[in-house]
Amino acid sequence: MKLIFFFSLLIAMSTLKVQAQTRQDTLDIKRVALAYIESQHTPNPRQMQDALHPRVVKRSVFKNKKTQKDFVSEYSAENLVILAETYNTAGDKFPKTPRKEIKLLDVSALTASVKLIADEWFDYMHIVKTNGEWKIINVLWQYNKISEHQ
Repeated sequence: MKLIFFFSLLIAMSTLKVQAQTRQDTLDIKRVALAYIESQHTPNPRQMQDALHPRVVKRSVFKNKKTQKDFVSEYSAENLVILAETYNTAGDKFPKTPRKEIKLLDVSALTASVKLIADEWFDYMHIVKTNGEWKIINVLWQYNKISEHQ
């Protein structure tokens, strides 16, 4: 009987939705992920900078058209701040109401894995809690259309 109860409890716990350590952690993780994409919607380098850990790296895989070899593209914090400042200055990179869906994949006391689904791409993010603040430290992204990676 105890064994059945134990397995039932184990199954019930494994189906629970991932939660941060506190409700505030959950809100802060989502806020940081939204700041990342919203700083590109309405060019705001300060908002991007505030969301990033100084050692953040953003990566994706592309194929060189000439050699047909794959390579990994990397952006640093400085590149991402410049991206936020310049990417959508004409206001034509996103729909009028852009998609910005945040999914918490896994959260622990000091780390979180998040999936951001935007209009043309998705980002997997690792967010860390350092000195009491959640900051993005890794981003791995891909266009929805794989042909965009050429």
